[in-house]
Amino acid sequence: MAIGSVGFQGMELLIAYYRNPSIQLRNQIVRLNAGLVRKIAHIVSQKCAEPYEDLEQMGYIGLIRAIERFDPHQGCAFSSLAVPYIRGEMLHFLRDRGSLVKIPRRWQELQQAGKRVSKKLATNLGRFPRDEEIAKALDVSLQEWQESKLAVQNRLPLSLDATVSQKVDQPMTLGETLPDYYEENLHYWEEDRQQLHGALSQLEYKTQAAIEFVFLRELPRKEAAKRIGVSPMTVTRHVKRGLQELVTLMKSQASERLAS
Repeated sequence: MAIGSVGFQGMELLIAYYRNPSIQLRNQIVRLNAGLVRKIAHIVSQKCAEPYEDLEQMGYIGLIRAIERFDPHQGCAFSSLAVPYIRGEMLHFLRDRGSLVKIPRRWQELQQAGKRVSKKLATNLGRFPRDEEIAKALDVSLQEWQESKLAVQNRLPLSLDATVSQKVDQPMTLGETLPDYYEENLHYWEEDRQQLHGALSQLEYKTQAAIEFVFLRELPRKEAAKRIGVSPMTVTRHVKRGLQELVTLMKSQASERLAS
């Protein structure tokens, strides 16, 4: 049912690649979706200091992974899979390249001064100084010194493989306790796709075809009219009526789910 933003030609290539993968086919699909990568890279580049070109390259890696994982028989649009993969690669890149946790310059300077003071106090006292003694030597409150120290300690990342608890037979890592939002989103997208597919299947044939050609295959209305065997004006009427019916059907489905 769903063709996705790549268009009819793109879906044919995706089906061909799914059946018999080859670098040549994959490169053709990448070229067809280059605009999608550039669009996402442009949006992400506006929110960070990393070069647009670097983000674009990472986006192509995500696009290739989406191509390799796309199953045309699942009935979802290719873009619904490609966009999360493309954006995900860019965000992983930013996470790895970016500065860890930003802390105020005042606290950074305070910690540097604290190291020097600690060495002097340790020499004079013959032991490692307490926080109260360091704060007094720096002429700051104990709270500010401890907050700055905690901030510097927490600026380093904690490995997802770090053990946070011990089960009976094996340790539990930090990564295992974190929710997988990507998988959750895929689940929600699949639910939405199934609901939309169910609602579409209840429409009159020509109305369903008009919506599929115009919105899912992104065909011009003249081309859609030619394939359906009606006039472009009739396609417009089918689309308008179909959207109204879809809204009603989707609301009805939502009400039934809430009632159950």
